[in-house]
Amino acid sequence: MGEWLLFDYGGVLCRDQSAADRRAIEVAVGVDDPDRFWAAYWGLRRPYDEGTMSSADYWSRVLGVDVGDRLDTIEAVDVASWSHPYEETFVLARRLAARGTRLALLSNCPEPMAVAIDGMSWTDLIPNRFYSCRLGLTKPDAAIYQKVLTALGARPQDVTFVDDRPPNVAAAAALGLRALLFTDPATLAADLDLQGDA
Repeated sequence: MGEWLLFDYGGVLCRDQSAADRRAIEVAVGVDDPDRFWAAYWGLRRPYDEGTMSSADYWSRVLGVDVGDRLDTIEAVDVASWSHPYEETFVLARRLAARGTRLALLSNCPEPMAVAIDGMSWTDLIPNRFYSCRLGLTKPDAAIYQKVLTALGARPQDVTFVDDRPPNVAAAAALGLRALLFTDPATLAADLDLQGDA
């Protein structure tokens, strides 16, 4: 493994939105057509994650009405849905850090989520954090990986990248990073040869 481990956030360091999380969002925004709502939620996510669409514009377009003074409440429930740590992955991260591996994060996320992540209790463990909203790019654009490599001062072959989305993994591999598809912490431990670590 290279000297850097670059983690994705959603689905790797935090658990994906649960059914309860999604329902809480639906209640907060007053959804009457969940299929239409979630299609818009994901369909408009790229410009929101890239920072080219404001939070107010994003939520107003998703809902089809001006979000007005509900914005803070809606942002809070959305952020909460992406704030459940995947504790087993953090166990692996701590083992890696104990080995001397340097840790970093690259996440597709909007500014409210980036602010929330920067305030989480584990950030000392992963001090190098990169967010699509601040880079103006999203995975799997090759340029976002290049920006991160430059910021880390790392060569592609020095970095192992872990993500739960195949297109993101493929794009990193095409640039020469060791790219691993995350399915669960036990598989990642095997991929990283961590099973025997105390």
